[in-house]
Order: sequence, then structure tokens, then C-alpha cells
Amino acid sequence: MQKSVRYNEGHALYLAFLARKEGTKRGFLSKKAAEASRWHEKWFALYQNVLFYFEGEQSSRPAGMYLLEGCSCERVPAPPRAGAGPGGARDALDKQYYFTVLFGHEGQKPLELRCEEEQDGKEWMEAIHQASYADILIEREVLMQKYIHLVQIVETEKIAANQLRHQLEDQDTEIERLKSEIVALNKTKERMRPYQSNPEDEDPDIKKIKKVQSFMRGWLCRRKWKTIVQDYICSPHAESMRKRNQIVFTMVEAESEYVHQLYVLVNGFLRPLRMAASSKKPPISHDDVSSIFLNSETIMFLHEIFHQGLKARIANWPTLILADLFDILLPMLNIYQEFVRNHQYSLQVLANCKQNRDFDKLLKQYEANPACEGRMLETFLTYPMFQIPRYIITLHELLAHTPHEHVERKSLEFAKSKLEELSRVMHDEVSDTENIRKNLAIERMIVEGCDILLDTSQTFIRQGSLIQVPSVEKGKLSKVRLGSLSLKKEGERQCFLFTKHFLICTRSSGGKLHLLKTGGVLSLIECTLIEEPDASDDDSKGSGQVFGHLDFKIAVEPPDAAPFTVVLLAPSRQEKAAWTSDISQCVDNIRCNGLMTIVFEENSKVTVPHMIKSDARLHKDDTDICFSKTLNSCKVPQIRYASVERLLERLTDLRFLSIDFLNTFLHTYRIFTTADMVLAKLSDIYKRPFTSIPVRSLELFFATSQNNRGEHLVDGKSPRLCRKFSSPPPLAVSRTSSPVRARKLSLTSPLNSRVGALDLTTAPASSSPTTTHSPAASPPPHPAAVLESAPVDRAGVESAPAADTTELSPCRSPSTPRHLRYRQPGGQMADSPHCPVSPASAFAIATAAAGHGSPPGFNNTDRICDKEFIIRRTATNRVLNVLRHWVSKHAQDFELNNELKMNVLNLLEEVLRDPDLLPQERKATANILRALSQDDQDDIHLKLEDIIQLADYPKAECFETLSAMELAEQITLLDHIVFRSIPYEEFLGQGWMKPDKNERTPYIMKTSQHFNDMSNLVASQIMNYADISSRANAIEKWVAVADICRCLHNYNGVLEITSALNRSAIYRLKKTWAKVSKQTKALMDKLQKTVSSEGRFKNLRETLKNCNPPAVPYLGMYLTDLAFIEEGTPNFTEEGLVNFSKMRMISHIVREIRQFQQTSYRIEHQPKVTQYLLDKALIIDEDTLYELSLKIEPRLSA
Repeated sequence: MQKSVRYNEGHALYLAFLARKEGTKRGFLSKKAAEASRWHEKWFALYQNVLFYFEGEQSSRPAGMYLLEGCSCERVPAPPRAGAGPGGARDALDKQYYFTVLFGHEGQKPLELRCEEEQDGKEWMEAIHQASYADILIEREVLMQKYIHLVQIVETEKIAANQLRHQLEDQDTEIERLKSEIVALNKTKERMRPYQSNPEDEDPDIKKIKKVQSFMRGWLCRRKWKTIVQDYICSPHAESMRKRNQIVFTMVEAESEYVHQLYVLVNGFLRPLRMAASSKKPPISHDDVSSIFLNSETIMFLHEIFHQGLKARIANWPTLILADLFDILLPMLNIYQEFVRNHQYSLQVLANCKQNRDFDKLLKQYEANPACEGRMLETFLTYPMFQIPRYIITLHELLAHTPHEHVERKSLEFAKSKLEELSRVMHDEVSDTENIRKNLAIERMIVEGCDILLDTSQTFIRQGSLIQVPSVEKGKLSKVRLGSLSLKKEGERQCFLFTKHFLICTRSSGGKLHLLKTGGVLSLIECTLIEEPDASDDDSKGSGQVFGHLDFKIAVEPPDAAPFTVVLLAPSRQEKAAWTSDISQCVDNIRCNGLMTIVFEENSKVTVPHMIKSDARLHKDDTDICFSKTLNSCKVPQIRYASVERLLERLTDLRFLSIDFLNTFLHTYRIFTTADMVLAKLSDIYKRPFTSIPVRSLELFFATSQNNRGEHLVDGKSPRLCRKFSSPPPLAVSRTSSPVRARKLSLTSPLNSRVGALDLTTAPASSSPTTTHSPAASPPPHPAAVLESAPVDRAGVESAPAADTTELSPCRSPSTPRHLRYRQPGGQMADSPHCPVSPASAFAIATAAAGHGSPPGFNNTDRICDKEFIIRRTATNRVLNVLRHWVSKHAQDFELNNELKMNVLNLLEEVLRDPDLLPQERKATANILRALSQDDQDDIHLKLEDIIQLADYPKAECFETLSAMELAEQITLLDHIVFRSIPYEEFLGQGWMKPDKNERTPYIMKTSQHFNDMSNLVASQIMNYADISSRANAIEKWVAVADICRCLHNYNGVLEITSALNRSAIYRLKKTWAKVSKQTKALMDKLQKTVSSEGRFKNLRETLKNCNPPAVPYLGMYLTDLAFIEEGTPNFTEEGLVNFSKMRMISHIVREIRQFQQTSYRIEHQPKVTQYLLDKALIIDEDTLYELSLKIEPRLSA
């Protein structure tokens, strides 16, 4: 029985009774069972469009039923018989009549039947065909097309009639004026005549001439009017009015669809859940129902009224007056603000409620309703978010086809301006919802769920595939090889980076994700990134040789578990640089917040939130900046519009650094500023760090620090306001999972091997005894002293003897082999006349001890009292962080601008010449210098020019000798080489649509040309065959190539082949397509559905989201998104401010493109295949292709 049919048992039995008595066709048929060769004889009865079958003719209860609506029935040959049975039995089976019923539902198996006589079989086939209503459906489609055509004709005629009516009125006025003139002339003429002539005496010939003249005047007048009407119908004004009317009709259809969606939301989800909340065992509370659906019911009522008004306007066509409807609608659209403002909370509540099994089961039951069409509740809750932008786009198109003198012009422009103003207010809520939707999509893919993704402050950074290297003992690392097949398969992980956490998952064959049981969720506040192994470490040296320096480590020190290290392997150095840069930036962001908290709370007693809140420049609009209501990952309002100076100020503000702001700025800065200006700002911050904090914040900082200086600083000002030395990396605050445990504040040694970031960790009080060591052990050569502050109730600080070394920590810095910890006993210390030792000041002493002695001219005592020392260190770290991010992820900026590269080198060399530079800072600077100075010798990727310039083979391979696998792999390799070569600056400014596009975006145009060449090659290869069978075989082979490309995640290649097969020259070859197998056609439909442009490439976007890189997306999908953003919003406001909200949207798309560019395929280049694919001599132009198609299969005569 069909699984997709739902029926009432009593109803089904009644229909079966009618089928037995009054059925259209009844009789015995043999039905093929689930086994391959078994047939069972059943008694079938056909009633209307339902086919019942019984165990026997006397059975009263049907054994099954089939719904025949939309099915097709066709005869099939007798299946081959295995075994050597009697000849008569075989002949009898062969003479039986076999036919199959194919259902239109996906996944529904065909029904195979047979009967004894051919005539009986034909009657059954005819009856089933009638029951499928196929003819009625075809006739309905034909009538619908005729109806649409007639409606268009009627619209045109009504417009023409209206124009003619106006012209006739004008002519009537002119005729009246001429008549009055004629009357006046006649009176004058009569006065001048000496006598009055008698009309009856007029000559008959004159009368005939006047009649002929009257007839000719009438004929000329009609001819003139006909010409006027025809000219108007073909005029641009008439075409514009037709387009305007079509836009109105489309808007009515879209409004009708939107009202239906709201109706399903309210009646299919809201009202049933309200009833469920009132039951005895409610799966959800009324408060949760209200929180999920918000005011969606009110929105539905509003749009039902608006839809009724639109339909009334259509009834009065051709008089289409819409402005008054928008005047009524606009004041009520403010209800959308409430919906959008609480939308992310609504999704959060829904996600929490889904954890209840009863609610989840009930919700899936509602979602299975046919009216939902397979859409989830989240989809329906998202529809109102896009209604206001849809109205704006519709009004924009409507105004484009509305004349300036039109009566509705001003009203429509007013409605558009009001909607745009409302949209700007709502944009703040929408932008944050996109991040929530992304997090929820990832959370739904994880089978076990992930609670941290329900945190609205979690911002998605990047995702991709990495290989996790299994833990091995020291000295045995050489046994693990990069090329090991088991390591690639078993160690492949799908990784997701967020602003606060790092997720490591495995992907099952069904696409679902599973978090690792150990180390699946890493809190970045507990992590230390080790990018480059230290040369003195034997294990690290061995791993670098084995893995080609593609590995990096994340050392984790959880507060309630043993520390461990995660070793990850990137596919390429470029991919490694991207991952390590983003991870380090997130860690530095957290640690920067921790550092500023320590500096301001310990030194000035002013909390960082209070300091930020007191700075109005961070949250209040001004003439040079405008904020949105949403907060970034640092809990600071996001920038909507700002001047270039304010953007550079935010980039170098030491109190916080948002990773999404940094990514957006570096992706789009060339739109509103230059690289030299950015570098000048970074250099200024390095040399004069106090300019990076606003004056108000410095006043709060120095307000209390002046009192603590004692007699060390007499003038009350720092003697080192300008930079004399570099600063160490920032601190990071890490918290235990339990909020009730007592905590100790500790300053640990530097752990980040590249940047040298230091952790400010906390531990339970109970852990103190376990970290105390014996004083008998010898200290290491270069110990890193660590101070732990005493509990809050202890005010004094006593000196303690140096503790012994601890065991090697898995997350230690390569430059810090062991730790020395200095503990503070519980005794108190007498008040000192000098300034107290705060943790921030103690940090300066500790890091100085970790270096190579105290810098000359600046002793430890000065460091203790210099409160600005930490800020200087933070400023240096900020400059190095931005430069490392810039150099590692945007290397093309320096490859194309040698002057910029030299300026950065000079700045880094100036940092290295600083005699007081700490080892960690020196190493970070050296790493950036090495990355910037090295040539592109490590880039082993093939380039398209190299492939073209390869030596030609003496004999080119032909299409028949190449396998589908070879073709698909080499097409994927070529597509990815071309896609990877596009520099990201070509995606800015919509250069591919400008007249000088070949000069502005050469690589995008090369990608487009390569797409067209590959598509032309597929079409040309098919048309080269003269016989039908060869063409059909070629089509089947190319479809197989496209399917392999799909398996390789090359969706650009899939679209290249499917677009070629859909060309008119090939699509019209009916005889050729008749030879193509059904399996190939079904596969072709599946591929086309995947890469279809319907719904803004909805299926392709979903597929890309669920696939692991490497992949080659269709570039046109992203170019369409960028064009939509560029055309919809300007780069600058009328006041000259940068539209940073637009920059944020552009950066999001560019980051997604670069994610697929950075992961390369491991496909070996085969010159014999690429020589065939790049041979332009095989390509036939479009006109020749169509002429050849007409010769192969000429048009049928009418």
C-alpha cells in the first residue's frame, strides 16, 4: 500500500464496496511481489481514480489500494526466464500481457501487472489511463496558457482604449473649436454675398463630389487613428505601462502567497499549540507559545485586509490606484519591529522547547501537514522578516516604470521612503538573526546537540575539514604518515570556529555531525594555540618533517580535568595560516578583554564595562558615526555608518577587538580608504599607544593611579608616554565551570608560541596544595615566574622562596620549557610607603624575569610603579595581531603593492631593533617577517597557464578513449584552479558588470570564459556524432561525468554540463533523447534540481552547507548576491559616512568564497585529459550548432 496515502478505514471499506459493485474495470490480474520473480494472482477493481485489489473475488476486505491520479501506464516486454523449463510453459508465459503503472511520487515503486489476454490488458491500460486524469491535466494546462495569453491581450487592449478615449476627447474639443470658426466664417461670407443661393439649385455633380470628399475624409481620419493606436502600442510608454501592470499582478500573487504562509503559521502551528498548552499534560506553556509566535496573528490579520484591498483594485482594472492602500498600511507596519526585535529570542525558545520529546514529536506531526509542503516551523517564522524588503523592491521596480507625471508618483515615492526608514530600523535586528540562524543550522546538524550554540553572543567565524592526528608516544611520531589512507579517513574532522568555542565533529555517511566524546567542545578561554613547533623540541621537529609543517596544536587546560593537546593537520599551508590566524584572533580577543579588566580594575578601580559605558563615543550616535542596536562579540554596539577616522579608531581601540569587525575591515577597507593610511595608523599606535584610548577612559584610568605612585613620580605624568620598548602579549581570563567555587587569580607564563599570549587563569582554592612543589628540584635555565594573588581577605604580600619545576605541561610554550611558581603564604605584610604590587604590575616583573634581564634604563621598581606599562604591551600586541592577520590572510595586498610591503618590513624591523623587546614578541615579529619576506616557492599549486603551456602530446586523446572518471576529475581540477585564482578584491565594486570589466576583473572574466568553453565543448562533442545511438551514448556519458563531479563537490562542473544539455540545439533532438535511458534522464533531473537557480539557488546553498571542502561552487550565485547588495545600498551615506553594514554583508560573502578557494583537491594532473578539455579547436559556435541540429533533425512541417 502506498505510504503517502492517508485514509479513513471506514471510508476505504466503503469505496472498496462500491468498486466491487460499480467499478469501471474488474477482474483477475497477476501482481509482481517484492521478490524478483514471484507473481501473485489478485482480484482487482477500479473505481474512479482508486485501484483496489483483493485476495479473491469473494473477499470483502481489500488487501491494498493505489491512488492512480497523476500516474502513467505503459506496456513492458516479458521478463527473461531463468532455468530450462518445458517449452510449452515458457511459450505460455511469453504470450502473457505485461504492463507497468508508474507513480508520480518520489520513492514510490512501480506496480507491475500481467494478464492472460492482450485485449484484456489493453482495456486495463486504457481504464488506468482514464483514471489518472492525465488528459484533464494537460487540457487544464493548455487552457491556463490560453487564459494568460487572453488576459495579456485584454490588458493591452484596455490600455490602448483608454489612451484612444483621451485622444478622442482632445479631438472633440478641437472639432468644436473648428466648428465655431467655420460658423463665424460662414456668417462673414453670407454678408459678402450679393444674393443668397438656393441649395436646391446646386449642381448634382457638385453633390457627388462632396459625398466622395466626405467619404475620403472619413477614411483618412480612421486610417490616421489606426496608425496612432499602432504607434502607441509599440511605444516605450505603452511597454512601460505593461511592465508596471505586470509588477502589480506579481505583487498581488506574492501577497496572496504570503497571506497563505501566515495562515498556515497561525492555523497549522499557533492555534493547535495553544490548544495543546491548555491540555492536562501540556508539552509547552502558554508563555512559550507567545514567545515563539509573537504577534504573527496580528500580522496575518493586517495582510488579509491589505490583500483584500489589492484584489478590489484589480477588479477595477485598468484603473490601478495603489498609493492609498500603502498610506493605510504604513502606520500599521510598526508591528514588524516587535516581531524582528524578538525574532532571535523566538528561535531560542523554540530550540529549547524542542529538547522536550513530547513537544518535538507534536511539532513534527504538525510539520507533516501537506499544507506545510515539507517546511519546518523555523521557515514560517522567518517569512515576516523579509516582507518589508520585498515591499521596498516592489516599489522600486514600480517607480522605475511609473512616469514622473503619473498621479501616483509622489505617493509611491513617499511610501518607499517610509519603508526604507523602517527597514533601516529593522536591519539591526535582522543582521543579528542571520548569525543566530547559522548557529541553529549547525546545532541541528549535530546529533547530540550543542547548548553553547544557543548563546546569542556566539558568532560563527569559519568551518572546514581538518585531520586530527592521533596521540602518539614521544619518539614514535615518525610512524604516522600524512599519506596514510587510514589517517585521512579515520582522522578527518569537521571543525567549527566560534568567537568563544571550537567544535570538532565527525560526519556520518548521512551528513549528520557527531561531537567527539573527548575534546569535542573546546572553550577558547582554556586553549593555547601553538602554530609553529619550536626547533628545540624533538617531537615538534619530527612532526614538522612528517607533516610538512602543516600541523598545529591546541593545548587545553580545563579547570576540572587533566590537560591535553589536540593536534590538527591542515590540507595546505594557506589553509593552516587561515585557521591559525582566526583561532589566534579569537583567543587574543578574549585575552585582550581580560587584560583590560585587570589593568583598569586593579589600577584605577574602574570596571571595564563601566569604562565602556561611560564612553559615549562607543554607543551614542554622532555626526561621524551611527550605531546599530545589536552588539558584537565584545558586547559593544556594532557600527552601521562611520567615517574612516572612526573606523581606524575602532580598529586600534585597545579595550576590545571584535574578530568580525577585523575580518570585515580587512576585506573591504580598499573601498573607503587605502592600505597606506591603515599602516600609518598602526605605526602611530605602536609609537604612541596612549592615542588608542579616548581621553575620557584615560581620565578614569589615571584618576586613582596618581594616588598610588608615591614618591616615584613627582610630576604626576608618565615619563614614558612615547614608546621606548615593546609590550608583552595580553592576558586572558579563564573561568571554572562552577560559579560557586572559590577562585584564585593567577598570572601564568606565555603559552602562545607565535604571539606569546599569556593566560590569566583561575583555579579552585582546593587545587592550591596540588601545585606546590618541592624546593629541592633545580630550576630550569630560563624560568618563567608566575605569581598567584592571595585571597581577597589578605591584604599583604610576602616574599616566598622559589618553587621547584613542574612536569612538562602539554600546552606549554616552546620557548618556556618549564614553569616556576611562586606562592604567597597566608601572612600579612606591613603597609609599605611605596606603591602596592598589583597583579598587573607583578606581571611586568614576571615577564621581565622571563626575558634576558632587565632592560637598561628601566628597572623593575619603575616597572612596578609605571601603570601605563601594560597598555604599551597591549598596543604592541594589537599591532602585531592586526599585521599577522593582514599578512597571513590577505597576502595578495602585499604581492600587488611592493611599496606597502617595504613599509611593513621597515615597521617590523623597527620593532625587532628594540633592545627591550620580549622573546615572545620578538618571535611573533620574526614569524610575520618570515611570512612576508619569503617568496612564493612553497606554492606548489598548478596554474591554468602552466597546464596550457605543457608540451603537447604527439596524438591527442579522443572522447571515446577517456573514461568518465578521468574527465570528471580533470574538469574538477581545472575548475578549482580557475576558481582559486580569483583575488578577493575583484569581488568588490561590481567590476564584472562595468564596461572595462576585462581590465578590472580579469580573473572573474576568465572564470566565466572557462565555464562557457567547457559548456560549448560538451555540446560540440555531442553534435559531432552523425548517428542517433552515438549521440545518445555521448549524452549518457556526460551525465555520468556530471554525477561524478557532484560526488567530488564540483557543482560548477555539474552546471557546465547540464547547461550544455539544455541548449536549444541539443534539447530539441527528440529522437536522440528518446534513445537515452530512463535512469539517465532521472539522474539528469536530479542534477538539475541540485543546481537550479530557483529560490536564489536554495538547493545548491543547502548542499554546500552540508558538504566538506574541497568544493567548487557556482560563482554566479555569489556574484548575484554581491550585485544585489551593491545595487540595493550605497557605499557612502549622504553625509559621506562609510556604510559599514554593507561592508559586513560583503565580507560575509567573500569569506565564504575564500573558504572554498583555500582547500585544494588531491587530484593528479593528467595532461592527456586536460589537453582534450582545453582544445578550443573542438568547440563549435552557437549558430553552427543550431544549424547542425536542424540538419540532424529537421523541423516538422506544420
